[in-house]
Amino acid sequence: MLIANDEIFGPVMCLMKFKTIEEAIGRANATTHGLAAGIVTNDLNIANRVSRSIRAGMIWINCYHNFDSGCPIGGYKMSGVGKDHGVEALEKYLQNKAVVTPIYHSPWL
Repeated sequence: MLIANDEIFGPVMCLMKFKTIEEAIGRANATTHGLAAGIVTNDLNIANRVSRSIRAGMIWINCYHNFDSGCPIGGYKMSGVGKDHGVEALEKYLQNKAVVTPIYHSPWL
């Protein structure tokens, strides 16, 4: 379905039935996008297993669209470039540089 494969922005929710956890993880990862995902479960072990298996930049467990300014936001795969918020967001403003110069008459050389 188009709604399950494309990255659609707006008040849209896609719910699909599944028989096994592996099937749900496979469906979630079978898309070219990976901005966010939501998991609803009463079992914390399942929530941890699924959240670590899904390739998405933000995963909410038993909630949705909650943000913290220290939590990085950004997608996987074809969903966005870089991260916003958190320390990770500073990376796009930084560039590493190496400077090498000889030190003549140094007591350590």
